[in-house]
Amino acid sequence: MIVNYSENGWEVITQRAHGIVAAQLAFNWRVADRPLRWVETVLAIAEHDDAENELDGETLITAAGGPLNFDMKSFELPHCKKLASLTITKSRYIAILTSMHMEFLYGEAEPTSNEARQFLDEQRSLQATWRKELGLSKAESLRIYKLVEWCDALSLLICKGDMQPEERSLEISTGPDDKIYHLTQKDDNTLSINPWPFEANDFMIRYDSRLIKTIQFKSSKEFREAFLDAPITEKTWTIAKAAKPATPAKKRNKLKK
Repeated sequence: MIVNYSENGWEVITQRAHGIVAAQLAFNWRVADRPLRWVETVLAIAEHDDAENELDGETLITAAGGPLNFDMKSFELPHCKKLASLTITKSRYIAILTSMHMEFLYGEAEPTSNEARQFLDEQRSLQATWRKELGLSKAESLRIYKLVEWCDALSLLICKGDMQPEERSLEISTGPDDKIYHLTQKDDNTLSINPWPFEANDFMIRYDSRLIKTIQFKSSKEFREAFLDAPITEKTWTIAKAAKPATPAKKRNKLKK
Protein backbone atom coordinates (compact mmCIF):
# COMPACT_ATOMS: atom_id res chain seq x y z
CA MET A 1 0.00 0.00 0.00
CA ILE A 2 1.00 3.61 -0.56
CA VAL A 3 0.89 5.59 2.68
CA ASN A 4 0.89 9.39 2.80
CA TYR A 5 0.84 11.29 6.09
CA SER A 6 -1.49 14.28 6.27
CA GLU A 7 -2.62 16.62 9.04
CA ASN A 8 -5.84 14.58 9.25
CA GLY A 9 -4.21 11.15 9.48
CA TRP A 10 -2.93 8.46 7.11
CA GLU A 11 -3.99 8.53 3.47
CA VAL A 12 -3.83 4.95 2.18
CA ILE A 13 -3.97 3.97 -1.49
CA THR A 14 -3.88 0.27 -2.27
CA GLN A 15 -1.41 -1.28 -4.69
CA ARG A 16 -4.30 -2.40 -6.90
CA ALA A 17 -5.72 1.13 -7.02
CA HIS A 18 -2.27 2.36 -8.05
CA GLY A 19 -2.32 -0.27 -10.81
CA ILE A 20 -5.62 1.15 -12.08
CA VAL A 21 -4.05 4.63 -12.27
CA ALA A 22 -1.16 3.20 -14.28
CA ALA A 23 -3.63 1.50 -16.65
CA GLN A 24 -5.60 4.72 -17.14
CA LEU A 25 -2.39 6.44 -18.19
CA ALA A 26 -1.54 3.62 -20.61
CA PHE A 27 -5.08 3.53 -22.01
CA ASN A 28 -4.61 7.11 -23.26
CA TRP A 29 -1.23 6.45 -24.91
CA ARG A 30 -0.76 7.76 -28.46
CA VAL A 31 -2.40 5.24 -30.80
CA ALA A 32 0.44 5.19 -33.33
CA ASP A 33 2.94 4.25 -30.60
CA ARG A 34 0.98 1.41 -28.99
CA PRO A 35 2.39 -2.14 -29.07
CA LEU A 36 0.62 -4.64 -31.32
CA ARG A 37 -0.75 -6.65 -28.39
CA TRP A 38 -2.33 -3.60 -26.82
CA VAL A 39 -5.06 -5.16 -24.68
CA GLU A 40 -2.59 -7.52 -23.02
CA THR A 41 -0.16 -4.64 -22.48
CA VAL A 42 -2.80 -2.58 -20.66
CA LEU A 43 -3.81 -5.63 -18.61
CA ALA A 44 -0.18 -6.23 -17.61
CA ILE A 45 0.08 -2.61 -16.49
CA ALA A 46 -3.22 -2.71 -14.58
CA GLU A 47 -2.50 -5.99 -12.85
CA HIS A 48 1.25 -5.80 -12.17
CA ASP A 49 0.55 -5.56 -8.41
CA ASP A 50 -2.47 -7.87 -8.22
CA ALA A 51 -0.72 -10.31 -5.89
CA GLU A 52 -0.50 -7.52 -3.32
CA ASN A 53 -3.72 -7.52 -1.29
CA GLU A 54 -3.41 -5.40 1.83
CA LEU A 55 -6.11 -7.35 3.63
CA ASP A 56 -4.15 -10.59 3.29
CA GLY A 57 -0.89 -9.25 4.69
CA GLU A 58 0.57 -10.62 7.90
CA THR A 59 2.67 -7.51 8.51
CA LEU A 60 0.79 -4.29 7.84
CA ILE A 61 2.42 -1.95 10.38
CA THR A 62 5.92 -0.76 11.22
CA ALA A 63 7.72 -1.29 14.52
CA ALA A 64 6.48 2.18 15.52
CA GLY A 65 2.88 1.17 14.83
CA GLY A 66 2.27 3.12 11.63
CA PRO A 67 1.02 1.66 8.32
CA LEU A 68 3.74 -0.14 6.35
CA ASN A 69 4.46 1.82 3.17
CA PHE A 70 5.25 -0.16 0.00
CA ASP A 71 8.86 1.04 -0.18
CA MET A 72 9.60 -0.37 3.28
CA LYS A 73 9.13 -3.91 1.98
CA SER A 74 11.91 -6.01 0.47
CA PHE A 75 12.01 -9.12 -1.72
CA GLU A 76 9.41 -11.67 -0.59
CA LEU A 77 9.60 -15.01 -2.39
CA PRO A 78 6.00 -16.14 -1.68
CA HIS A 79 4.65 -12.85 -3.03
CA CYS A 80 6.75 -13.09 -6.20
CA LYS A 81 5.79 -16.72 -6.79
CA LYS A 82 2.13 -15.85 -6.36
CA LEU A 83 2.38 -13.01 -8.87
CA ALA A 84 4.24 -15.22 -11.36
CA SER A 85 1.61 -17.96 -11.08
CA LEU A 86 -1.22 -15.45 -11.57
CA THR A 87 0.26 -13.94 -14.72
CA ILE A 88 1.15 -17.15 -16.56
CA THR A 89 -2.50 -18.26 -16.28
CA LYS A 90 -3.47 -15.12 -18.23
CA SER A 91 -0.93 -15.19 -21.08
CA ARG A 92 2.77 -15.68 -21.72
CA TYR A 93 2.96 -12.10 -23.00
CA ILE A 94 1.61 -10.71 -19.71
CA ALA A 95 3.90 -13.11 -17.83
CA ILE A 96 6.94 -11.76 -19.70
CA LEU A 97 6.16 -8.13 -18.83
CA THR A 98 5.37 -8.93 -15.20
CA SER A 99 8.51 -11.04 -14.90
CA MET A 100 10.59 -8.16 -16.28
CA HIS A 101 8.98 -5.86 -13.74
CA MET A 102 9.94 -8.16 -10.87
CA GLU A 103 13.48 -8.25 -12.25
CA PHE A 104 13.51 -4.43 -12.31
CA LEU A 105 12.19 -4.16 -8.75
CA TYR A 106 14.25 -6.85 -7.06
CA GLY A 107 17.47 -6.97 -9.08
CA GLU A 108 19.25 -5.08 -6.31
CA ALA A 109 18.47 -7.93 -3.89
CA GLU A 110 20.38 -10.52 -5.97
CA PRO A 111 23.86 -9.89 -4.49
CA THR A 112 22.63 -10.44 -0.92
CA SER A 113 19.77 -12.93 -1.31
CA ASN A 114 20.16 -16.46 -2.63
CA GLU A 115 16.36 -16.72 -2.87
CA ALA A 116 16.16 -13.59 -5.03
CA ARG A 117 19.05 -14.68 -7.25
CA GLN A 118 17.60 -18.14 -7.84
CA PHE A 119 14.09 -16.80 -8.48
CA LEU A 120 15.23 -14.09 -10.90
CA ASP A 121 17.55 -16.49 -12.77
CA GLU A 122 14.55 -18.76 -13.27
CA GLN A 123 12.46 -15.80 -14.44
CA ARG A 124 15.06 -14.74 -17.00
CA SER A 125 15.11 -18.29 -18.38
CA LEU A 126 11.32 -18.31 -18.61
CA GLN A 127 11.33 -14.93 -20.34
CA ALA A 128 13.67 -16.28 -23.03
CA THR A 129 11.48 -19.37 -23.54
CA TRP A 130 8.27 -17.35 -23.81
CA ARG A 131 9.83 -14.78 -26.17
CA LYS A 132 10.94 -17.59 -28.50
CA GLU A 133 7.49 -19.20 -28.41
CA LEU A 134 5.78 -15.87 -29.18
CA GLY A 135 8.29 -14.69 -31.79
CA LEU A 136 9.08 -11.63 -29.67
CA SER A 137 12.60 -10.22 -29.72
CA LYS A 138 14.40 -9.22 -26.54
CA ALA A 139 14.74 -5.65 -27.83
CA GLU A 140 11.01 -5.38 -28.56
CA SER A 141 10.03 -6.83 -25.19
CA LEU A 142 12.32 -4.29 -23.50
CA ARG A 143 10.74 -1.45 -25.47
CA ILE A 144 7.27 -2.58 -24.40
CA TYR A 145 8.38 -3.07 -20.80
CA LYS A 146 9.64 0.53 -20.70
CA LEU A 147 6.02 1.59 -21.18
CA VAL A 148 4.98 -0.61 -18.25
CA GLU A 149 7.68 0.89 -16.03
CA TRP A 150 6.88 4.45 -17.20
CA CYS A 151 3.18 4.14 -16.37
CA ASP A 152 4.05 2.53 -13.03
CA ALA A 153 6.49 5.32 -12.17
CA LEU A 154 4.06 8.12 -13.06
CA SER A 155 1.23 6.44 -11.19
CA LEU A 156 3.41 6.19 -8.08
CA LEU A 157 4.38 9.86 -8.28
CA ILE A 158 0.71 10.83 -8.53
CA CYS A 159 -0.47 8.50 -5.75
CA LYS A 160 2.36 9.62 -3.46
CA GLY A 161 1.65 13.29 -4.18
CA ASP A 162 5.27 13.95 -5.14
CA MET A 163 4.47 16.82 -7.51
CA GLN A 164 6.64 19.91 -7.04
CA PRO A 165 5.27 23.38 -6.13
CA GLU A 166 5.38 26.50 -8.34
CA GLU A 167 5.04 24.44 -11.54
CA ARG A 168 8.51 22.96 -11.18
CA SER A 169 8.83 19.77 -13.16
CA LEU A 170 9.84 16.35 -11.84
CA GLU A 171 11.49 13.57 -13.82
CA ILE A 172 9.20 10.57 -14.34
CA SER A 173 11.28 8.00 -16.19
CA THR A 174 12.62 7.12 -19.62
CA GLY A 175 9.81 6.12 -21.96
CA PRO A 176 9.69 3.40 -24.64
CA ASP A 177 11.07 5.96 -27.12
CA ASP A 178 14.12 6.49 -24.85
CA LYS A 179 13.06 10.07 -24.11
CA ILE A 180 13.05 11.39 -20.55
CA TYR A 181 9.61 12.61 -19.47
CA HIS A 182 8.69 15.17 -16.81
CA LEU A 183 5.64 15.78 -14.63
CA THR A 184 4.37 19.26 -13.71
CA GLN A 185 1.46 20.28 -11.51
CA LYS A 186 -0.30 23.23 -13.16
CA ASP A 187 -2.95 23.82 -10.48
CA ASP A 188 -4.85 21.96 -7.75
CA ASN A 189 -6.53 19.65 -10.28
CA THR A 190 -4.28 19.59 -13.36
CA LEU A 191 -1.07 17.78 -14.22
CA SER A 192 0.96 17.97 -17.41
CA ILE A 193 3.54 15.68 -19.00
CA ASN A 194 6.39 16.85 -21.22
CA PRO A 195 6.96 15.72 -23.91
CA TRP A 196 3.30 14.85 -24.46
CA PRO A 197 2.86 11.08 -25.17
CA PHE A 198 -0.93 10.77 -25.21
CA GLU A 199 -3.55 10.67 -27.99
CA ALA A 200 -5.95 13.29 -26.60
CA ASN A 201 -4.95 16.76 -25.43
CA ASP A 202 -6.48 16.07 -22.03
CA PHE A 203 -8.17 13.31 -20.03
CA MET A 204 -9.08 12.46 -16.43
CA ILE A 205 -7.80 9.79 -14.07
CA ARG A 206 -9.64 8.57 -10.97
CA TYR A 207 -8.70 6.41 -8.00
CA ASP A 208 -9.88 5.58 -4.48
CA SER A 209 -8.06 6.60 -1.32
CA ARG A 210 -8.83 5.97 2.34
CA LEU A 211 -8.26 8.31 5.28
CA ILE A 212 -7.39 6.60 8.56
CA LYS A 213 -7.35 9.01 11.49
CA THR A 214 -5.73 6.69 14.03
CA ILE A 215 -1.99 7.40 14.02
CA GLN A 216 -0.65 4.32 15.82
CA PHE A 217 -1.78 0.70 15.85
CA LYS A 218 -1.01 -2.13 18.25
CA SER A 219 -1.34 -4.88 15.65
CA SER A 220 -1.89 -5.58 11.95
CA LYS A 221 -5.36 -6.82 12.89
CA GLU A 222 -6.21 -3.44 14.42
CA PHE A 223 -4.96 -1.64 11.32
CA ARG A 224 -6.89 -3.99 9.02
CA GLU A 225 -10.11 -3.19 10.89
CA ALA A 226 -9.41 0.55 10.65
CA PHE A 227 -8.71 0.16 6.93
CA LEU A 228 -12.05 -1.56 6.36
CA ASP A 229 -13.92 1.09 8.36
CA ALA A 230 -12.17 4.08 6.76
CA PRO A 231 -14.15 6.41 4.48
CA ILE A 232 -13.29 6.11 0.79
CA THR A 233 -12.73 9.21 -1.32
CA GLU A 234 -12.41 9.29 -5.10
CA LYS A 235 -9.50 11.47 -6.15
CA THR A 236 -9.36 12.93 -9.64
CA TRP A 237 -6.75 14.65 -11.77
CA THR A 238 -6.96 16.17 -15.22
CA ILE A 239 -3.92 15.31 -17.33
CA ALA A 240 -3.55 18.12 -19.89
CA LYS A 241 -1.06 19.09 -22.55
CA ALA A 242 0.96 22.15 -21.52
CA ALA A 243 0.97 25.29 -23.61
CA LYS A 244 4.66 25.93 -22.85
CA PRO A 245 7.60 24.01 -21.33
CA ALA A 246 7.83 23.86 -17.54
CA THR A 247 10.71 25.13 -15.41
CA PRO A 248 13.81 22.89 -15.02
CA ALA A 249 13.14 19.44 -13.65
CA LYS A 250 14.03 17.90 -10.34
CA LYS A 251 15.36 14.35 -10.65
CA ARG A 252 13.40 11.66 -8.84
CA ASN A 253 14.88 8.93 -6.70
CA LYS A 254 14.52 5.38 -8.02
CA LEU A 255 11.20 4.00 -6.84
CA LYS A 256 11.10 0.61 -5.18
CA LYS A 257 8.17 -1.62 -4.36
